[in-house]
Amino acid sequence: MQKCDFTVVGGGLVGMAIAYGLSRQGLSVQVLDEGDTAFRASRGNFGLLWVQGKGYKMAPYTGWTRASVALWPELAAMLLADTGIEVHLKQPGGFQLCLSDAELAEEVHMLRSIQTAQGGEYPFDVLEGAELRKRLPGVGSGVVGACYSPMDGHVNPLKLLHALHAACKRRGVQILNGRKVTGISPLASGYRIETNEGPATSARLVLAAGLGNKPLAAMLGHQVPIESSRGQILITERMQAFLHHPTTYVRQTDEGTVQLGDSAERVGLDDRTSASVMALIAARAVTCFPLLENVRLVRAWGALRVLSPDGAPIYEELDNAPGCYLVSCHSGVTLAAAHALKLARWIAGTEPVAQVSAFTLSRFSPAQDLAHVS
Repeated sequence: MQKCDFTVVGGGLVGMAIAYGLSRQGLSVQVLDEGDTAFRASRGNFGLLWVQGKGYKMAPYTGWTRASVALWPELAAMLLADTGIEVHLKQPGGFQLCLSDAELAEEVHMLRSIQTAQGGEYPFDVLEGAELRKRLPGVGSGVVGACYSPMDGHVNPLKLLHALHAACKRRGVQILNGRKVTGISPLASGYRIETNEGPATSARLVLAAGLGNKPLAAMLGHQVPIESSRGQILITERMQAFLHHPTTYVRQTDEGTVQLGDSAERVGLDDRTSASVMALIAARAVTCFPLLENVRLVRAWGALRVLSPDGAPIYEELDNAPGCYLVSCHSGVTLAAAHALKLARWIAGTEPVAQVSAFTLSRFSPAQDLAHVS
């Protein structure tokens, strides 16, 4: 492991997007990826580029999310040019399906609040009855209404991760697998990173290891208020195309399989599946789209996602560790474009990014009760 301009700790969607963005600026980058012993939040995502609801009571998060989604066509084109891998970006708009009047009223209230905070520039439609069924054929009678936003979309998340790895390798990024970081210490110039496979040195450092950021930052004297949220996902057999828009509960992939999901459990570091939650996910999916009732399930998994106390990202150059950047977020797919094309330039010192100031650790009180993470 040779000294380089940047070492990125974490080989998931967040770390690889930043590594890609740094490498495109001509910087030498190495990635330390723990491998399958890590928590692997990237395997548990739904592949959504989702704007609806992001930034409720935190307007900067709404703006940052929208900026990233607007950059996504550029990122997809760059990855295709660098690797020939199509990530199947589609931005037809998305539906938040509501299964009760109370749920619909709550969703509409939230979106209208965000719309007001955005000065009215926040498009969405409230759909019920015949209008909903016209816009979303096949939706079940148990769906009382939905909110549709043209801002939303989706990609194939596994192909995205593959494309980021391939693009980074093509641009000279050294990706070191099976490297667990056991210590970090500042040098006169840069950092020494201890791993299970020996030490590395780096001029600057990016901590992008998901839940692993908590112990990594502690090595440098910082407390990072992130917690785990387990999500479970079910995958069906391939089906003829029937769903041309993503929804938060059901998404048909470019390969024809259907993802069922949207669960959130506080179970510590347990990433296993549970029959009770999988049954709820499956039942809700059939309520949303009755044609799924007799479709076979072929895979299921659980994964631990990363949440800050307010649900928004954390971006910080650690105050007692100059040149060491902390990046933690829940929406690694949605924000991948902003991370590669904007945040990486801020980290490199190439370009100021004003939005970053809203997402520093200073917004959290040390005594904040993390049990109330939203």
